[in-house]
Amino acid sequence: MKPSKINFMEKFSKLPDEDYSVRIIAMMNNYEFKIVKFKGEFIWHSHSNTDETFIILDGKMLMNFRDKVIELSPGEMIVIPKGMEHKPASEKGYKALLIEPEGVPNTGDVDNEITMNKIEWI
Repeated sequence: MKPSKINFMEKFSKLPDEDYSVRIIAMMNNYEFKIVKFKGEFIWHSHSNTDETFIILDGKMLMNFRDKVIELSPGEMIVIPKGMEHKPASEKGYKALLIEPEGVPNTGDVDNEITMNKIEWI
């Protein structure tokens, strides 16, 4: 792999015009860097084998936990510890960089109609 710069806004412009879209934009060792565009309420889920990191680039995200809610704005990040149940939400939508190990399903330990076991590159 040759080093090259990645422009987040250019990558976001290639996402489908949907309330939820996620694509891989880079890889480092066995970690995938994914861009995520989301509006609405996700599902309660956890990742039993890994932490995951959200870095908010645009909009506001509410990260719901069973005992509290943390609001995130552009320039802020949160690390979700492995095994911790959580549910992202956003009334107006957000764009984020998501960092997690290769092959982690978007819905963690939950398997349903929105589960993506393989995320595409963009």
